[in-house]
Amino acid sequence: MHAARIAASERLQRVARLLADGRPRTTLDIVREANVCAVNSIVAELRANGLRIACQRQGDTWWYWVEREGA
Repeated sequence: MHAARIAASERLQRVARLLADGRPRTTLDIVREANVCAVNSIVAELRANGLRIACQRQGDTWWYWVEREGA
């Protein structure tokens, strides 16, 4: 997979800013609040750029958040 660089991608920047506070957000939250789609692909690209993004499935809902250092 070719991952875009955060500095060159507005969509990656929007999602990174949204998740920066460390609060868990659902896939739908991210779609609505960052105006993006294909959240799983964006998360993979952010990880390729060095961000530590965790995810957890609860039932049919996926939650994403930025892991804090030492976590």
